[in-house]
Amino acid sequence: MHLAAFPGPGEADLVDALRRTARLTLSRVGEVDGAVVGHVALSPVTVAGATGGLGLAPVAVLPEHQGRGLGGALVVDALGAARAQGAAFVVLLGDPGWYARFGFRPASTWGLHDAWGGGDAFQAVQLQPGALDGARGVVAYDPAFDDLG
Repeated sequence: MHLAAFPGPGEADLVDALRRTARLTLSRVGEVDGAVVGHVALSPVTVAGATGGLGLAPVAVLPEHQGRGLGGALVVDALGAARAQGAAFVVLLGDPGWYARFGFRPASTWGLHDAWGGGDAFQAVQLQPGALDGARGVVAYDPAFDDLG
C-alpha cells in the first residue's frame, strides 16, 4: 500500500524497519469494503525537556481513495489513540495548511526543530496540556528515519 501511495519505497521500508525493531508504537488502517486503503503510523521521538512524544509518519492512502477524507480520519483516530495511551505530544513533517485542522502548529512555537530543516512544515500538537512547556532543541526520531530518502 505504501508503495502505491508514495513515489518511492522509502515509507514502506520505514514502516517495515519500525515493525522489525518493535518501534511502531501505534498503527491504524483505513478500510473500504473490507480492503485496506490507508495507514498511519506513530513511533517514539525524544527531545530535551519533554517526555511521551510520538512522531506521526507516514500517513498513506491509496491514490484512488485520496481526497475523500480517509487520511484525515486516520489522523484523528491516531491522535485519539495516542492520547488514550498516555502520549504527551505528537510531531510531524507535513503540509501546515492540511495539519492545522488537527491542532498542529509549527514546532518552533515551542523551540523545537527537526534534523531535516523542515521549517514551519515541522509541526507539533500537545495531547496533554503543558507537555512541551520545557522542551527545546532538535527532536530525535528513530534511526530508521535516517534512511528515509
